[in-house]
Amino acid sequence: MKDTVRKRILIIEDDAHIAEGLRLNLSLKGHDAAIALDGPSGLREWKEWRPDLIVLDIMLPGIDGLSILRNIRLEDERLPILILSAKSEPEYRVKGLAYGVDDYLSKPFNLDEFLLRVERLLTRSAWGGEGDPSWGSLSTVGPTYTFGGNTIDFEKFTARCRMGEVSLTEQEIRLLKIFIVNRGKLLSRRELLEIGWGYTGDTPSRTVDNFIVRFRKYFEDDPHQPKFFRSVRSVGYVFDHEA
Repeated sequence: MKDTVRKRILIIEDDAHIAEGLRLNLSLKGHDAAIALDGPSGLREWKEWRPDLIVLDIMLPGIDGLSILRNIRLEDERLPILILSAKSEPEYRVKGLAYGVDDYLSKPFNLDEFLLRVERLLTRSAWGGEGDPSWGSLSTVGPTYTFGGNTIDFEKFTARCRMGEVSLTEQEIRLLKIFIVNRGKLLSRRELLEIGWGYTGDTPSRTVDNFIVRFRKYFEDDPHQPKFFRSVRSVGYVFDHEA
């Protein structure tokens, strides 16, 4: 029998019995499997362990699976992600696909089918080559993004704006990417916190507001009358790149 190439598989699942069963069966298939029992630890394990595939539940403590999916896709659109969830309604499948999931399997599930889907995703990922996944879905607009006379360079972490050239932090780049990917859409403070920070309730909502103040200072002709980073009272913000 052909030897299985050992891969790292992260299981983000709050049901410990299901998670342990998946870990055992994936290990029997020759893979290294790790378990995260809640959303925040799942994000942490993804960043630190860098798995080759993620098995992801939707209903998780701390931060839900769809927010985890969106968070990961801001940085890596190549990593295979399989949603395994009791949420079988079409709306969840549609959201999962829209946010970049590779496969979706409903609970209860057939173990053999699950294992076949995992192997298929790992094989397809290997065919895809190495590439550079660093900025995920921004690959459609290239390494730079221009709006209203401003240019953001995602590779150099800089921006040319009314203040000249400014250096951007990793978190500023991350938040800018969220706005650009969702341009024209209203994003609540909670969404921004969940996708940008892996919000667990400990991050104050004022954190987002502080970044918006900074962006307006960089990119708006008049920060007091913003055209690009507009606020919607008591809800959140909209990035309008065509203002």
